[in-house]
Amino acid sequence: MVKLDVITTRGGDRGETSLGNGERVPKDAPRIEALGAVDEANTAIGLLRLHTAQEEDAMLGRIQNDLFDLGADLSVPGEEGGLRVTAEQCLRLERELQSMNEGLPPLRSFILPGGTPAAAHAHLARTLARRAERAVVALAAAETVNGDAVRYLNRLSDHLFVLARSLNTGQDVLWEPGATR
Repeated sequence: MVKLDVITTRGGDRGETSLGNGERVPKDAPRIEALGAVDEANTAIGLLRLHTAQEEDAMLGRIQNDLFDLGADLSVPGEEGGLRVTAEQCLRLERELQSMNEGLPPLRSFILPGGTPAAAHAHLARTLARRAERAVVALAAAETVNGDAVRYLNRLSDHLFVLARSLNTGQDVLWEPGATR
């Protein structure tokens, strides 16, 4: 279990931070970039939760917890030790996504981010989940990364897209190609 007695350690004053295994790395290292991007996505989901009802809020609460699991996964390099994101967490996202998508009309155009305040926040969270995915993919090109971490972020952005559509209650803001020419 995590126990934090001191928040200001001054350990990062020289531009380094510690990973979960105690290793010191530069704060701009790809692994730290990936961790930061996951944190940004999690924060956006926290804002989204302010605009959702009980069912969506509970779903997003599980996702926020998963993103902390993902952060813990990324904070310990290699395949041994530490908490790892699992295939079951990815499958849960897929099941939730499928359930939300069942009641939505088929897409006939791309969707502009917006609509209701909740949907707009879901779109913002989606774009930050995509950024986190890109950062983890870049990390995986250089170091060993749990494949389920990448899969989770990929499913999460899809999940947040479908959630945004659901929160717009069928009133998606559609792209009209060339409409402003």
